[in-house]
Amino acid sequence: MNSIPRETPRRLRLAMVGGGQGALIGGVHRIAARMDDRFELVAGSFSSQPERNRATARELGVNDARCYADYQALLAGEAEREDGAEVVAIVTPNHLHFPMALACLEAGKHVICEKPMTLGVDEAQQLAEAVKRSGRRFVLMHNYVGYPLVQYARELVARGELGRLRSVHVEYVQEWLSEAPGADNRQAAWRLDPARAGSAGCLGDIGVHAFHLAQFISGQRVSEVSAELFTAVAGRELDDNVHALLRFAGGARGMLWASQTSPGFENGLSIRVVGEKASLRWAQESPNELHFAPLDGPAQRLTRRDDRLGADVARGIRIPGGHPEGFLEAFANLYQALADDLEGTEMTWLPSVDDGVDGMRFIAATLASSRAAGAWTPLQDEGNQP
Repeated sequence: MNSIPRETPRRLRLAMVGGGQGALIGGVHRIAARMDDRFELVAGSFSSQPERNRATARELGVNDARCYADYQALLAGEAEREDGAEVVAIVTPNHLHFPMALACLEAGKHVICEKPMTLGVDEAQQLAEAVKRSGRRFVLMHNYVGYPLVQYARELVARGELGRLRSVHVEYVQEWLSEAPGADNRQAAWRLDPARAGSAGCLGDIGVHAFHLAQFISGQRVSEVSAELFTAVAGRELDDNVHALLRFAGGARGMLWASQTSPGFENGLSIRVVGEKASLRWAQESPNELHFAPLDGPAQRLTRRDDRLGADVARGIRIPGGHPEGFLEAFANLYQALADDLEGTEMTWLPSVDDGVDGMRFIAATLASSRAAGAWTPLQDEGNQP
């Protein structure tokens, strides 16, 4: 098992905004933050509903005095304490990401933020400037790049094992919104509401994950997109399906498919990268395997082994090969990497505010292309805003 000797570090003091009782992603963040014993949850504003907020704090062992009514009260209260929170995790609906992240940065806090980072390109660029001014670390929770074999796939591409890239095909396909959800489904309610989710539905919820994974592994940025968005369920205001052709600045071509109305698919994030010398493929539902196939050679099934993947990748492996690791551990690897970074070990692979700007430009260009009947639309055009 991988073991990196280090002095026992102190725990970073973590506050959370959102993620109250019944919220899936808040619980995932809390497990991830504690997995390597690098963070301690000391404060929070978990819900806009007072009773639910207090009940969540008690359930998590957060002192009543550090359970705040809203994020403004949290920042003010923690600023008065010598042991105030150093890092704030934002796990709220999309429309709250920008004002909360901006306020946290201005208060001198490091930020962990759920995606999509903002509701538009202008907000994303403002946040990028705020990060520069603050000198604080901003981590965008594109958790899928925390899988060790995703990082190894990126390494294979970077060192030329695939040769010049030709194609990048990525998809993220789910079934959970195939029918109109019940009135009590809070997760669906805000994702289908333009006021809280923004102008991108499936595109902003999971399409941006697929986009980020494609850029992360390929090492190339998408320059243009030709897209069609549509809504499969009658009466829905936001897209629930995305089909897009991609042109990469490095010369590769690609395709992206995202859907939340495809029966039979649970959480089908997968990617294929094809080069002139070899190809690789990886799927999130079997994350401990990476398939590598060289030209005119036998295909290889690579497993997650800390003694085979190199020291940088092995940092994120906690148990020996053959013992499955998955979604929670990938999340935890982003928290672990942030803690390492704040201790002085630069972790350049962590998704940053710049990735958030790229993601918003992708969303804007994809929406603009779909409105223009699939016309090729550049991501660099800041006029294409949702």
